[in-house]
Amino acid sequence: MNRLDLARQEREEFADFLSGLTPEQWECPSLCAGWSVRDVVAHCVSFEGLSPRELVARFAKGRLQTDRINGLAIASLADRSPDQLIRILRANSEPRGLGAGFGGRIALTDNMIHHQDIRRPLGLARSIPLERLRLAMDFVRYAPTIRGAWRVRGVRLTATDLDWSHGKGSEMRGTGEALLMIMAGRPDALPDLDGPGVATVASRVR
Repeated sequence: MNRLDLARQEREEFADFLSGLTPEQWECPSLCAGWSVRDVVAHCVSFEGLSPRELVARFAKGRLQTDRINGLAIASLADRSPDQLIRILRANSEPRGLGAGFGGRIALTDNMIHHQDIRRPLGLARSIPLERLRLAMDFVRYAPTIRGAWRVRGVRLTATDLDWSHGKGSEMRGTGEALLMIMAGRPDALPDLDGPGVATVASRVR
């Protein structure tokens, strides 16, 4: 199965999950500082349908600062209901534009991380298909806006639920999902990791 198909499956499963949330859960905090569940979903669909000119205009208005750009993107969908946001996600399950970058790995990795940004605070565990998880773990290491390899430099990462490892140095062990989330800068994953490398990485993500 090609990477765009994997990204599409990830988005479809994300939409299915969101459709089962209560109105109260949509207003709960996510792992993204200052963002509710609704804000995270709005962010995930906020670049869909933008022309190249509109995309450049948003980046310019945000002064090329990620937080400002994301804030503008979320604000642009402030009037959309949860059902409308889910419909946008389903309508764009096949990655296009920015999300299709790197063979769909941008959409796959971004949606997987944000899916967990919602699930973890809500206490709703997920078993991520290993083929998708491995692809996201490989990409998050060098994705330009995430820089996962920088956070875990000098540490050897070892997944306990799939055949995956990365780096050299003191070891940090955990599930693939926990390693993905810590490379994405989510300190919420720290309690799910063990080994002498945890302290090193913890100092970089707290």
